[in-house]
Amino acid sequence: MTPLVILLLCLGQAGAQFPEISAESDSDLEEALLSLILKLRQDEFFDNLLIYGRDCIFHQLTKSLGVSTVLVTLGSTNFDWAFSSLTLILCCDDEAEDGENQRTFMKTQRNRRLIYIEENMEPEKVCNGYFEDEAYNVAIVKEDFGRSNIIYTCRLFQKPNFEQVSLREAKPIYIENFRNMQGSHIRAMRELMPPRTMAYEDKKTGKKKLIGYVANLFTNFAQRLNATLELYIIQENSNGREILLNVRAGILDMGMMLETYVHPKSLDTASYPYIHAPYCVMLQVPAKLPYNLVYGKILDPPVLGILFVLFCILSVLLIYSRKKSWQDLSLANVLLNDVSLRGLLGQSFPFPSNASKHLRLIFIILCFASVMLTTMYAAYLQSYFTNPPSEPTIRSFQDFTKFNKKLAISRFELDELRMTNNSRFKDINEKDLVVIEDSNEFIRIRDSLNQSYSYLVTGDHWSTCEEQQKMFKEPVFYLSNDLCLSHLIPIAIPVRRFLPYRHLFDEHIMSQNEFGLVGYWRAHSFLDMVRLGIRPLVSEDLRQTKTNDKSLILKDVSWVLELYLAAMVFSICCFILEVLSARERFSR
Repeated sequence: MTPLVILLLCLGQAGAQFPEISAESDSDLEEALLSLILKLRQDEFFDNLLIYGRDCIFHQLTKSLGVSTVLVTLGSTNFDWAFSSLTLILCCDDEAEDGENQRTFMKTQRNRRLIYIEENMEPEKVCNGYFEDEAYNVAIVKEDFGRSNIIYTCRLFQKPNFEQVSLREAKPIYIENFRNMQGSHIRAMRELMPPRTMAYEDKKTGKKKLIGYVANLFTNFAQRLNATLELYIIQENSNGREILLNVRAGILDMGMMLETYVHPKSLDTASYPYIHAPYCVMLQVPAKLPYNLVYGKILDPPVLGILFVLFCILSVLLIYSRKKSWQDLSLANVLLNDVSLRGLLGQSFPFPSNASKHLRLIFIILCFASVMLTTMYAAYLQSYFTNPPSEPTIRSFQDFTKFNKKLAISRFELDELRMTNNSRFKDINEKDLVVIEDSNEFIRIRDSLNQSYSYLVTGDHWSTCEEQQKMFKEPVFYLSNDLCLSHLIPIAIPVRRFLPYRHLFDEHIMSQNEFGLVGYWRAHSFLDMVRLGIRPLVSEDLRQTKTNDKSLILKDVSWVLELYLAAMVFSICCFILEVLSARERFSR
């Protein structure tokens, strides 16, 4: 009986010590986790905590940390994460975060995650699960962390896919996994649109390579991350929409193309803007005015009105000054005053021998007006013959109908503009549009600088056309700032929604622009096309329409001859009428 009593006393004393051991263990775990979280905050500051899962050890630490905390007990929420500052994500187990809210997951995809798991779970499986969900900044602690101080950090491009880091070590817990992709593939599809992307065969190695201001961006990025570009080639009868659909569906990582992004909702599948450019109409340079219309172009109607008034005033003054009376004043004498007409046209006229001072002063005014008028007209005439003025330019979309001009556009681009509901595009009369169903045919017509149409182009394409026209004596197209659907539109690369290295690609775009490489590539894009034989210096259409500078021919002065003949006929008629009226008066 005595041994049994002693045994019961020992068991009771041991049972009393177990809660103390458990409490000490929880205290060590809390202290270790608190030290870890403070270390993470020191490495990269955060001022928000997002805790997934029901009551666990992380909930007990929130009071000690003193930061804003969001609790998600069901693993997901309809709440759209809108915190602009950095956030640390804590998960009570490996299945606490289900990621059903894609908007929230996209915004928190790059955030650091700390996962608390049971002691018997394998970190490799946990890392694989998060890698499948495309979350890569993951660290794991087990229940024995208070005793072991071991952190399991997930590493994507190594085997095993995790690494043990002690809390006491200075080794980084979270790293940028995609700085070195160790030859992993980047799935991309390129569009067949020079000069953005052009394929050629290297004569030295015999390998096919890509060149162009979009292709160069991708090849440099792959080299920067030590990755391999896995390229898919779009079918010839397809357009850029196929690439966009594949990127949005997650089949491709990126599209080797440029796309305009207007709506904020579409920015989920867009990179940082590669180019900011206007979206305007590329208009034909107005034709020069024919030589036979130059004569009348010099004198505007208001100027002709002023000259007519001056002619009448001088005629009236001459009539009055000769006899100091209004006896000879009549409409015929004013409008057909020979001296005033000759004087203004720079011709000789009879000067009276005993002219008064007033009459001499009027003659001086007449001669001065004659010199000014004939000199300015001759100067304008010579200038316009050397470089004739242009025909009226198009200033608004309504002018297309007024001047009978057409705007060519592809069916794909037309559908996109209708979807965006652009207000300026609604100003265009549909009768002025020439819709080309085949996008490749539209590109061929536009790139050949066909002057039968005007074209809607972005600033990046216009830079190529502008570079090509530097080879011409005179440009054939210009970019109209009056006919813009948007003066500054972001042009970006299509990327997959949950692309884990999107931020690295955005940094790459900014660095390439900052160092001036993008501008250099764009400036040399046309010469690259000529060097590769993709486009000639001058298209066949321009060669056929090219003509030598015309010289003046008889037809160009026909208007002057006709006017001279009409004036002679009018003068003869006036002379005959004057003779007849004088004979009638003589007979009386």
